[in-house]
Amino acid sequence: MSQRRYALALALLAAGCLASFTTAGAALVVPGDPLTGSGEVERTRLTRRELQLGLESSRPVSENALALPTDAGHPGHTFVGRLELSGHSTRGSWRILEDRFGLGRRSERRHLPEFDFELVQLGSHLIPVRRGLVITSHPLWNYLLEPGRVWQEESDDGLSRASLPFALVGKNQNCTHNGTLTFLFGESTISSVWYQVTQETCLYFKADLWGMLDASYEPRSVRRQRRIRRAFVREVRRRIPTAPIEQLATDYPGTDPSVFGSSVTQRHRTAYGVVAGGVNYVGACPTRYGEYPHCDSMRLPSYSTAKSAFAGVAILRLVQLYGDEVLSELLVDYVPEVAAAGGWSDVTFEHALDMTTGHYWSAAVFEDENGPRMGPFFNAETYPERIAAALDAPRRDPPGERWVYRSSDTFILTRAVQGFLAERRGPRADIFDLVVDDVLRPLRLGPGAHTMLRTAENNWRGQPLGYMGMFWIRDDIAKITTFLNLGDGRIKRRQVLDPGLLDATMQRDPDDRGPQAGVDWMYNQGFHAFRWRRSELWPGQPEFWTPFMLGYGGIVFVMMPNGTVYYHVSDNDQFGITAAIRESMRHIPGPAPAEE
Repeated sequence: MSQRRYALALALLAAGCLASFTTAGAALVVPGDPLTGSGEVERTRLTRRELQLGLESSRPVSENALALPTDAGHPGHTFVGRLELSGHSTRGSWRILEDRFGLGRRSERRHLPEFDFELVQLGSHLIPVRRGLVITSHPLWNYLLEPGRVWQEESDDGLSRASLPFALVGKNQNCTHNGTLTFLFGESTISSVWYQVTQETCLYFKADLWGMLDASYEPRSVRRQRRIRRAFVREVRRRIPTAPIEQLATDYPGTDPSVFGSSVTQRHRTAYGVVAGGVNYVGACPTRYGEYPHCDSMRLPSYSTAKSAFAGVAILRLVQLYGDEVLSELLVDYVPEVAAAGGWSDVTFEHALDMTTGHYWSAAVFEDENGPRMGPFFNAETYPERIAAALDAPRRDPPGERWVYRSSDTFILTRAVQGFLAERRGPRADIFDLVVDDVLRPLRLGPGAHTMLRTAENNWRGQPLGYMGMFWIRDDIAKITTFLNLGDGRIKRRQVLDPGLLDATMQRDPDDRGPQAGVDWMYNQGFHAFRWRRSELWPGQPEFWTPFMLGYGGIVFVMMPNGTVYYHVSDNDQFGITAAIRESMRHIPGPAPAEE
């Protein structure tokens, strides 16, 4: 592929117009609508009778029973109003598959939170009014809701059938447990609702949940419903085009698609893909009961990829706004607890972002992060508890001398840049909202990516955690990584990120690689990077660097100098990327890396 085509793909992405359109004066239509099937669907599970009269099952059903069928007819009814479930606190079944920390001991975990949400339908699409992380009254679970589908089957006696994806997210946790619910409805009637949770991205807790709940449907006008529909049409049309990962072999002859994702055990793999030439080549998104019905809407945890995509990007944005001096700002000037702790007087924003604060217990790689001393930090819920735990480690070195991976450094930094921004924009300014408004929203990441885990104040709307707590779909991953990898920090001709610092972050500046984390392993501005030497390569291939984002449990987003991105999201501590990088660099042409 020519460099010109890469430049075009980037320009389209940055302009937010991969499928530009206008809805002014025209009917709102989501791509793919209307459905043209006959409605003659052979159904043996979750039939009309089962949804109306009840279903007892010793296990979740096949995911096919909750998916849009090939011959689905266009829906005859339009759902607009409020859906409420009852019996959620006592009914339903569950089965624990893995529980490393005894989370299943609390019986509340086996039941769904209260479900009372407004939904708006457009064609065959069912859109939750509230997107992103929804804080619930449940002691253990929150919700993520994503758009689903509505269709017609002849055997449903004139009723329409809906399928809605959702995810359960543990309070103060980043794991996502993906599920789907389905029901029948008419103009003012609704069946019972079947739900099941059959897949997760969670290293330490895995479980199936399923059951039938009573439901009520209140048809009513929804505030801003036309705006919600218009925004959803824009969202879908602006997604990066997708293709099955097998298509790589056709589009890039010689490529073996089976290499990608092969380093992860399939039952622990949530999603994977390759972004090349403006296309997101996606692999399967399996559950324990078949392919997930809503792969494009499956929410994935960020874990520590947030250190890059939020903390690193936040500093890149602040440097563009306020200059290089941001990097040398002192933590003690913006976080009173840091000043009171002592030993931090010379630690800068850059030191905290690079994890070279000089404060740690052990210099061994990841020993602090994975050791018991970090338990109080990770388990803290309020800001005072968490900042106290973050500042607990003693000072061992002058800042800037040694890299030690500690999520607590990123949390301290997040609080500091929050204070920095508040001094310049007032007390209501929020550093996460700045990244959303100035970077994520202009890149056309949907509303599901516009929330982050926070401390427990104000009903879990306190200080952004910074080091984890975002939620992706595959399209979000493709957009943010492509923007960072191929661009100069500009969106729609507006310079959003500092271009010089971005070059260093993406390992395009040989004079600024960042602190050393290991042999040929660097960490710069919240991003990891590996150097691939000649002994690891093939004849004629110059040495090169690959910056990447890394997340707990098995999450990796790799950005390569040929313009491609490889990502996988999994939960079995499998991080292998060597085979995928070699396959991409050997067979997918792009801008050649420069010799050093």
